[in-house]
Amino acid sequence: MTKIITCILSVGALMAITVAPCYAKPIEAGGSAVPKFKEAKAAHFDYREYTLRKFLTKFNSPLTPYSIVFIKNADFYGIDWRMVPAISGVESTFGKQIPTGSYNAYGWVNGNYSFKSWPDSIEVVSKTLKENYISKGAVSISKIARIYAPPSSTWASKVSYFVSKIDALPLSFDI
Repeated sequence: MTKIITCILSVGALMAITVAPCYAKPIEAGGSAVPKFKEAKAAHFDYREYTLRKFLTKFNSPLTPYSIVFIKNADFYGIDWRMVPAISGVESTFGKQIPTGSYNAYGWVNGNYSFKSWPDSIEVVSKTLKENYISKGAVSISKIARIYAPPSSTWASKVSYFVSKIDALPLSFDI
């Protein structure tokens, strides 16, 4: 009987220790004597950011700190989150082989274009892919390749390769 009571107490103690506490965030009460509280928001984890950051880190890419920027722009423009980073892999070894100060990891205008910053470049390329390619019928990597890199017969397969290496999960649409 003593063993059963000890076991129950031990399990209860472990449960009390491992249950995550719930916190409330105080807000100014103003003129009221009763403080108001707002629920604390849990941190949002997006596996895509972790996956992309880990992938870009393997290549010692200067784009690594901008993993979340790739994801947010892809979500905003409704494109695959792996597309723009994969293009940067083909065009500049993930931003390592670019004209100095250009932030042009995508071979934009045959490499003869300078962006203001990495976030600016990610935004412009994401927006343009959506508006000038995907929305106009280029809904696969091979169709995008015909416009983006017309003389190349290998560009689409290289971009597809990096897309699958970033994350092998299948797409819900053909990009």
